[in-house]
Amino acid sequence: MGETKYNDYSGFARAYAHSSETKSFNALYERPAILALAGDVRGLRVLDAGCGPGLHAAELIERGAAVTGIDLSQELLDLARDRVGPSVPLRRADLAQPLDFADDSFDMVMSSLVMHYLRDWGPTLREFRRVLVPGGRLVMSTHHPFMGLRIGRTDDYFATYTFTEDWQRGGRTMHMRFWHRPLRDMFRAFRAAGFTVDVIEEPDPLPEMATADPSGHEHLTRLPQFVFFVLR
Repeated sequence: MGETKYNDYSGFARAYAHSSETKSFNALYERPAILALAGDVRGLRVLDAGCGPGLHAAELIERGAAVTGIDLSQELLDLARDRVGPSVPLRRADLAQPLDFADDSFDMVMSSLVMHYLRDWGPTLREFRRVLVPGGRLVMSTHHPFMGLRIGRTDDYFATYTFTEDWQRGGRTMHMRFWHRPLRDMFRAFRAAGFTVDVIEEPDPLPEMATADPSGHEHLTRLPQFVFFVLR
């Protein structure tokens, strides 16, 4: 048997994109929450860091932002291109590496459900700060530490550790690997990169999720899945 490939969207991109568009945890919880935190984006230059199939980018463009999208998966970028059209800049990029943008290139960086893929947040956060204008904002969502405790089946909240999860998408299994870290380590990483925290949010799902996905709604009204930040 070959070595298990983790976080490999090759062959899964279309099924993943469909799930992200329709799954209640995305459509009725994460996406509306992070877009609400982004606020009025008219006229802003926004870097969608980890843009995936372009769902957030399309919303930001609809609201008047000038969006640039980056992602590690070329298959997801191809789907984003179909969604946002030929004029929107989309680039393949690894968030663990330096970004190919000049200093002060963006008014806002949005990072939706990406940072939990990274063991070390320091280099990525420093790059986000570098490409932001003075006073610019980083709006991000990531796994809530409670999620890591639940899925990782451990009671060691303060450790930084990796855990895996299998996703069923399009009749196939995606092997995913994530990193758990406690809130105090998140805040240390923010401060070390030169950010201050304006907002920390543990939002409720939209009310309509109670009808669309009763069990998911009950879960999210008792236990958070993601945690959201606005940093400057």
